[in-house]
Amino acid sequence: LAAGPAGPGSARDLFAEGLLEFLRPAVRQLDSHVHAVRVNLRELCRINEDQRVALDLDPYVKKLLNARRRVVLVNNILQNAQERLRRLNHSVAKETVRRKALLDSGGAYPQGSPSK
Repeated sequence: LAAGPAGPGSARDLFAEGLLEFLRPAVRQLDSHVHAVRVNLRELCRINEDQRVALDLDPYVKKLLNARRRVVLVNNILQNAQERLRRLNHSVAKETVRRKALLDSGGAYPQGSPSK
């Protein structure tokens, strides 16, 4: 192509028009396909909304809350038992130290209870 003047009817304009006319059907076809895809997508979204199943989670939530309540209850029972065992162990240790001290000093138990 000659690089002539860029006026109307020049080779450049003719080439641009020819290229545009050549691509116009492909662009129109592509545009119609994009439009069809958008329409189909809207239809699929509508179908998806219609088919959504509302899950009833209330029974599962109640079961979980009941299980949680039972776990908390068992945890409290275990904590109380652990605390009682700790106190009992402390009392046994104190009594052992007291009795060992009595044995080391060679004394006998006083007339009162051995736990005093």
